[in-house]
Formats: sequence, structure tokens, C-alpha cells
Amino acid sequence: MLTYLQDRGAAVLDADKLAHAAMAPDGPAYDAVVAAFGTAIVGPGGVIDRKALGAIVFADAAQLARLEAIVHPAVFVLAQQALDATDAPVVVIEAIKLLESGRLLRLCDEIWVVVADEATQIRRLMESRGMDEAEARRRMAAQSSQAEKVKRAHRVIDNSGSPAELYAQLDAIWNELAAGT
Repeated sequence: MLTYLQDRGAAVLDADKLAHAAMAPDGPAYDAVVAAFGTAIVGPGGVIDRKALGAIVFADAAQLARLEAIVHPAVFVLAQQALDATDAPVVVIEAIKLLESGRLLRLCDEIWVVVADEATQIRRLMESRGMDEAEARRRMAAQSSQAEKVKRAHRVIDNSGSPAELYAQLDAIWNELAAGT
């Protein structure tokens, strides 16, 4: 979906990639994350082992909140810098925790929520991230429900079907945005 929007001329900011950058050894959140979760999460080359960190934070909501309190402000700063550096007519911020983060939300004119049925979500997490079903369900449980996200959305995109069905929805939105400019 993001590549499709990029091909249409949108700039895409991936909050997960910004979080990786924030937690890189030279990133603005690195020292605080290591201080909060210990050197056991540091892998070879001083890089934070996201799998080890994930095992801690996705098993305990308080630890996840602790991590987010450190990383979200840094992601906001990196996103703002990226926004300031682009002249793209449309910028898409892809962020699974956009609605919970607050700060990134302030950068958005519209909220698009992409939904899929639970079975599709689990299958995709297992395929794309190599998770087993239990881990995929834990990750999904750590997020707000789709219903809550949909309540706050300006646009809802159903990604349960084929890529062609997804692209047709994106084309309709893109054409609407283009007509309004």
C-alpha cells in the first residue's frame, strides 16, 4: 500500500522505521531505552535487539507504555524533520500507534485507518514477521481495537481482499484529494 502511494507521488514516513532510527546506537532514544531495559537488550555491535525488547514490552503493558514514553517523543521529532524536508503534495505517516501517540496525530490533516479481518491480520503477521500465532495475537492485543480506530478515522480502507481491491480504494481517495487541490 505504501509503495503504491509513493508511486502516485506521496511521501511516506514509516513510524516503525523512525522508531528504529530513534533506537539506533546514534539515535536520540538509544541511551534512555538501554537505561530503562538493561544491557540484555543490546545485541552485537551495540544495536538494540528488537526481538529481545519485544519479548519484554509485549508481555507487559506497563513496560510497553514505558518504552513508548521514551520512543514516541523521538519519533515525533524525526517525523517533523522529515516533513520539513519534503515538498511532496501528500505525506502519509504510517503508524500503528498513531491514535495513541498524540504527538504524531498533530501532524495529520486526515486519519486513514486500514482494517482487515482478524484471520487476515494474524496470517499476515505470521508471514511477514515470522511470528507464531500466539505472538501475532499478543501483538494485536497490545494495540487498540480496530473499532476504536475506525471511530476516529476520516477514511476507512478495507485491506481484507485482493491488492486490486485495495488499490481501487486508494485510487478513489487519491482522485478525490487531487480534485480538491
